[in-house]
Amino acid sequence: MKSRKKFTKESKISILRELENGKNAAQVCREHDIHPSMLSKWKREYKDNPETAFSGNGNSSKPEAKLAESERLIGQLYAENAFLKKVLTRLEMKLKEHRAQKEGS
Repeated sequence: MKSRKKFTKESKISILRELENGKNAAQVCREHDIHPSMLSKWKREYKDNPETAFSGNGNSSKPEAKLAESERLIGQLYAENAFLKKVLTRLEMKLKEHRAQKEGS
């Protein structure tokens, strides 16, 4: 008989993020040895109320959870900022090229 695996709140959220990033649910279930119905339950619980989702035994203490959430948010914002800077640079280059072609015509 298999022993039950325990997942922390952070690991459950991380697994759900894999789905958001385009991974197939069956693949996620195989990789983490999770039954599809458990994954569906986690998705539903997180969708219904992300703030209080997974508040069982696997939940970290409140200060630790807030710190982890803050760090995750900082990382997400950093990645978004880097992406936007990259896009802005490309758009500025395209605009310069367009203006140069216009002046050359």
